[in-house]
Amino acid sequence: MASSGKGTVCLAYSGGLDTSCILVWLKEQGYEVVCFMAQIGQEEDFEAARTKAMQIGAKKVEIVDLRREFIEAQCWPAIQANAVYEAVYLLGTSLARPVIARAQVECARKEGCFAVSHGCTGKGNDQVRFELAFYALQPDITVIAPWRNPEFYNRFPGRDALLDYAAEKGIPVSSTKAKPWSMDENLAHCSYEAGILEDPDTTPPVDMWKLTVPAEKAPNEPEYFSVEFTQGIPSKLEYTEKGKPKSVTDAVELFTTANAIARRNGVGRIDILENRFVGIKSRGCYETPGLSMLRAAHIDIEGLTLDREVRALRDQFVTFNYGRILYNGLYFSPEREFLHASIIESQKNVNGTVRCKVFKGLFGVEGRSSPSKLYDLKESSMDELGGFAPSDTSGFISVQAIRLKKYGDMKKEAGDDL
Repeated sequence: MASSGKGTVCLAYSGGLDTSCILVWLKEQGYEVVCFMAQIGQEEDFEAARTKAMQIGAKKVEIVDLRREFIEAQCWPAIQANAVYEAVYLLGTSLARPVIARAQVECARKEGCFAVSHGCTGKGNDQVRFELAFYALQPDITVIAPWRNPEFYNRFPGRDALLDYAAEKGIPVSSTKAKPWSMDENLAHCSYEAGILEDPDTTPPVDMWKLTVPAEKAPNEPEYFSVEFTQGIPSKLEYTEKGKPKSVTDAVELFTTANAIARRNGVGRIDILENRFVGIKSRGCYETPGLSMLRAAHIDIEGLTLDREVRALRDQFVTFNYGRILYNGLYFSPEREFLHASIIESQKNVNGTVRCKVFKGLFGVEGRSSPSKLYDLKESSMDELGGFAPSDTSGFISVQAIRLKKYGDMKKEAGDDL
C-alpha cells in the first residue's frame, strides 16, 4: 500500500461496501484517512464498524451521536411543514444529510483534515446534498468524490467490481452479489435502491424490507395511541404497552416509540419512481414508519387549528418548496431560512391531540381535540343556527356568481359547451 504523504482526508464512513472500499482506495492514493460515522438512528454495530475501519487502514474513527439534533432540527420542522417530495416521498435521506454534513465538517476541522470525502454515486442526489452543505459550511473545503473520478469509476464500474476488490483486499462486507441493493438507514427511514430494484417492474423481495412487518402479517387487532402537538411539534405520545398506559415526551423517545408502533403494524412502506435533482429517474423503496404516522396526525390537527387561508398559502408555497429544497440539498441556503421562518409562524396555534389507530399497514384518525381550535360546534351544526344566518348566504352566492354568469354568457355566444 502506498505511503501516506498527501494529507489527511475525513471520510464519511458507513461500514458498508462502498465506503470500506473507498477507505482502502484513498490509502492507496497516499492519503491518511479519518473515518467519520454519524449515529443517526441506524441499527448498526458501531464498535464493529470502528474495528473494521481501523483494521483496513483508518488513522482514526470518530463516531458522533446526532439523533437528537436530527429529530429536533430536521424531523420536527418537516412535520410542521408536512414536507413531502412528489406527493409521496417523506425525505428521510434528505433530512439526515444537513446534520451529517455539519458534523463531518466539524470533525475535519478538529482532526486537521484538508479534505472531506464521501461514497455517494455520481448519478445520485446525495453527492449534491453533501457537497452543497460542505461548501456552505466551509467555503474553502476540498471535496474528494471517488465516484466522479474517472480512475475510480473506470476501475469499479459497478458493485460487482467493488465486491471483487473487497475480496482481493480482505475487506469484510455484508453485501453480496445475490443481494446487491444498497441501503441507507436512519431514525426516520430505511431506503433501498440499485441492483435488481433498478427494473421498476421487479417486485421487491420479501426479505429486503428491514424495519416493518408485512401488512398481512401485522397483528389482527388494531392498536390505538394519541399524539399531542405543541405549535405543530409532537410533544407527547400516549399508548398502551402490555395493558398498561404509557406516555413519552422526550423527542428521541417519542420518535422511537412512534417507530416501534408503526413497525409492528406494517405502516410506512412505499415503492416509487422519483425524479432525481440531477435529471435521472430513479426507483426507490422506502420504509418510513414513525414519521409517516406523525406527519399524518399533524395534517389532521391542522384541520382543526389552522386558518383556511394560512393553510392554503402554506400548502401551495411552503410545503412544496420546502420539500423540494430539502430534496435538492439546499438546506444551508437563504431560501430555506426564509421558508423555515414561515413554517414557525404558521404553527403558532397548531396545538391539540389526535387519537390514532393503526391496523395492518393502515393509519387512521379516531378523533381530535384542541384548546386553540377554530372549529365552532354550534356554528357548524346542522341542527341549530348557532349565530349563522342562512339567508346571508344568498348574497354570498350572488356575488360569487357574477363572473361565472359572464363566463357562461361568453361561452354560449361562442357556441361552446361548458
